[in-house]
Amino acid sequence: MSELTQKKSSGIQGFEVRRYEATHPPVRNIDQLAVEDPLEIVLCFRRRGLLVRKPISVTMRTPGMDEELAIGFLYTEGIIHAVNAITDIETGPSSSVKLTINSDVDIHRLERHFYASSSCGVCGKTSLQALEMNREIHLDAGRPRISTDALLGIPQLVRERQSIFESTGALHAAAFFDSNNHAMRICEDVGRHNAVDKLVGAELRSGRADFSDLLMFVSGRAGFELVQKAIMSGVPLMAAVGAPSSLAVELARKYNFTLIGFLRGNRFNLYSGSERIRSSDQIAMDFSDPVLEN
Repeated sequence: MSELTQKKSSGIQGFEVRRYEATHPPVRNIDQLAVEDPLEIVLCFRRRGLLVRKPISVTMRTPGMDEELAIGFLYTEGIIHAVNAITDIETGPSSSVKLTINSDVDIHRLERHFYASSSCGVCGKTSLQALEMNREIHLDAGRPRISTDALLGIPQLVRERQSIFESTGALHAAAFFDSNNHAMRICEDVGRHNAVDKLVGAELRSGRADFSDLLMFVSGRAGFELVQKAIMSGVPLMAAVGAPSSLAVELARKYNFTLIGFLRGNRFNLYSGSERIRSSDQIAMDFSDPVLEN
């Protein structure tokens, strides 16, 4: 059996397959799959007058927006605190992005935080110390305020704009919405944390410095690493189609971050930050109540 190996710039690759169906003979067909390739992120900085080149991550991603992914990664992991810290970006021919920054970096902290591969986000962290925030975060409890009706419509709005998912059924999506329920940007990737990094990096690159009026939507589960990336960016609210983890909820409540899970159909669960949700029949909830944490 032959396979079509021509990769499309859209991040889709076609493979010849035999499709089986009960009571029918197999049929030769073309199956469209999401492309998955490794990307190396390399950091360059000066120390005592010398240029240091340090590979800091290899992530399995869907090609496209590689520079935005790398920028978002540096920002959401707290390695840089503003996009103007990056003085040069170079995309290499062998699936690598090299970023030069204008400040020194704690190499030991980088080595402590990341394995050679960090494709699965937080499971690439090598110590519990790496789970702590390294940036002062203050989220305004009063903004943005999102209506329950607007929230319920978000998954369908995102799904309609997931071009690669429509063809492959295999990609995660991350999206930013404003308080008026306008989709600001949507990004796709085989890795949920890569989709978030592409989203944040693209906004940073377009000139955004303040994320405090945005809602972040993710098409999968709300794991700790995604909640951490959102909080590190100053995003105050996340809505996910899937479930959050216990650690994600604990982190959200620590920072009064609004965390929504199981956003599907006509329902969702609110785990933290009820002040930002508008509803005509809203009941005030105290998320510090021990009963809610059992």
